[in-house]
Amino acid sequence: MRHSNSGKKLSRNPSHRKALLRNMSKALLTHGRIRTTEVKAKELRGVVESLITLARRNDVAARRQAYRELGSHQLVQKLFDEIAPRFAGVPGGFTRVVKLAMPRPGDCAPMAIIELTRQAAEAPAEAQA
Repeated sequence: MRHSNSGKKLSRNPSHRKALLRNMSKALLTHGRIRTTEVKAKELRGVVESLITLARRNDVAARRQAYRELGSHQLVQKLFDEIAPRFAGVPGGFTRVVKLAMPRPGDCAPMAIIELTRQAAEAPAEAQA
């Protein structure tokens, strides 16, 4: 029985699932948007939103926790210095999942794009206005 077990298994063992979500969160924070399956995008949403919430605290303990998840000092610096200030006054909803019309050709899996709601080009334009 699955009492109080949250999250999808994604047909992977726990270490593979953790590595998958870690690599996808690195790619999303690096590029701003990625294309993946709907189920993976919905699972990734929780990981990335918690990282951005952590980055909004902007203290040493939060940086260490983010480094433990991301494993890259450059990416942690980008998260805290560039990405988190964009979401300063926003209570939540840092990512959006957009479902694509065409499924994946090989296995007909439903595809989606997951992206950050505020892109780098939008933030300075709002600051100037």
